Amino acid sequence: MRRAALYLLLPGLLLLAACASTGGNAMPPLTTNAVVDLDRYMGRWWVIANIPYFAENGKVATADIYDRRPDGRIGNVYAYRKAFDKPEKTMNGVATVVPGTNNAQWTIAFFGGLVKADYLILEVAPDYSWALIGHPKRNLAWIFAREQAMDDAQYQQLRAKFAAYGYDPAKLQRVPQFPDQLGQPGFQ
Repeated sequence: MRRAALYLLLPGLLLLAACASTGGNAMPPLTTNAVVDLDRYMGRWWVIANIPYFAENGKVATADIYDRRPDGRIGNVYAYRKAFDKPEKTMNGVATVVPGTNNAQWTIAFFGGLVKADYLILEVAPDYSWALIGHPKRNLAWIFAREQAMDDAQYQQLRAKFAAYGYDPAKLQRVPQFPDQLGQPGFQ
């Protein structure tokens, strides 16, 4: 049974790896100058918006939860629901901070290292209430927040910040965090 599940999952994992390692633009790889206090960054971050891609499409009430591990790496739990009336599910990963990056660049491994993804913290609010996350190829992006709800003015401000990093902010879409957001304009 496990082997059959792996065979079903493998094509998706390979596609995820391809998405994480290919881009379609001629811009130089994205970098960050953010300085991140890892202790303040740990905890639950709600996924307010992202550039939709297959692994997160259709998910609601999503969050990333980080904790420091004794081995110096970071535990990464991606929590989600397939629908608001369904139970929360999780996917576990392990992140390694890239040395010399002010804790702003990570490599996250999922499925025992079978799938790896680069993770760049582009900006974090001074009070750690929100964060902008990118990828070197600019094909993935996220807006994180400590609170599950974000007013539209704050969201639009953060979304617009991605243009300075070479992203098309129009590609970002909100992730439904509450049932009344389903089907609303700008939401996945």
